[in-house]
Amino acid sequence: MKLKIGDTVDVLDDVLSGKVVSVLKDTVTIETDEGFELSFKASELVKTKSSTLVNKAFDVASIQDVLSEKTEKKRHSTTKIKPKERYQPTMEVDLHLHHLVDNERGMTNFDKLTIQLDTARQQLEFAIRKRIQKIVFIHGVGEGVLKMELETLFSRYDNVKFYEADYKKYGFGATEVYIMQNPKTS
Repeated sequence: MKLKIGDTVDVLDDVLSGKVVSVLKDTVTIETDEGFELSFKASELVKTKSSTLVNKAFDVASIQDVLSEKTEKKRHSTTKIKPKERYQPTMEVDLHLHHLVDNERGMTNFDKLTIQLDTARQQLEFAIRKRIQKIVFIHGVGEGVLKMELETLFSRYDNVKFYEADYKKYGFGATEVYIMQNPKTS
């Protein structure tokens, strides 16, 4: 093996390394990392890397470019929606009176029902304007008066279908409304 000035070498029988500073026939002088100059026979040295190769590698690309290649790129994560969750309503409206008014003292049953129906109509109109497809109206079980009035309200809309909401989640006291976004005009 032919060694030349500037090559980086390791000594075979010792824990020494350095750069070649002179070559005279079979004798090679190296400068260690500590700054000492030592002479060895060429057969006692092993070339590890060329210093010119190292210099050229960093001349072409900056250290930041090399480090950016080594860092792992973050993958875009998407949250997976389970099939059951995909079909869950996006909006819930609780029509229990204590959620709608601060104090129901002195109100007649007609006043209470009117407030609940007005809230339901306003929320339904809001959902239609905002193009929300599914809404659940939580009305409770009770005597069924509010439920019947809600069904009457929903049947006035051509682009609305309604049915019992998920029993496991709401029990018998909720109605799910599906708003068709592109109603057929005849």
